[in-house]
Amino acid sequence: MSLSSDEYKKMGEAAVPKTKCLRNLSGAFLIGGTICTIGQFVLNFYLDAGLSTPNASAACSMTLIAFSAVLTGFGVYDKIAKFGGGGTLVPITGFANAVVSPAMEFKSEGFVLGLGVKIFTIAGPVIVYGVLASVAYGIIYWVLKIM
Repeated sequence: MSLSSDEYKKMGEAAVPKTKCLRNLSGAFLIGGTICTIGQFVLNFYLDAGLSTPNASAACSMTLIAFSAVLTGFGVYDKIAKFGGGGTLVPITGFANAVVSPAMEFKSEGFVLGLGVKIFTIAGPVIVYGVLASVAYGIIYWVLKIM
């Protein structure tokens, strides 16, 4: 049986599931906005507690990372991500989830071969290239400052 290119294209289009663009966008907006709003409340809490702006920002980041890691550990973050999609990729919480998820998946293989090796499967390249880029930028800045 031979299909023409038009028939094949129609079969392919019929087999592809329709995207739910409005639902995906609204879920991402809702979840991403909620995460950012929680972050702002946490930051305001630390500022009201008397921390300086840099210290409050650092404490807010650590709180969001810890909260995201705990939610990932209990399997809640995955349910939120299923609804919110790209909205859960807010950098701090998404990065914490990317570090904790592989660690949870491979914890049965032990602390060294499971947790220690797999914890940076996704986040490792980000850390490595981030550190290398910061070193390169630091050297460039140093050289330009000397001149």
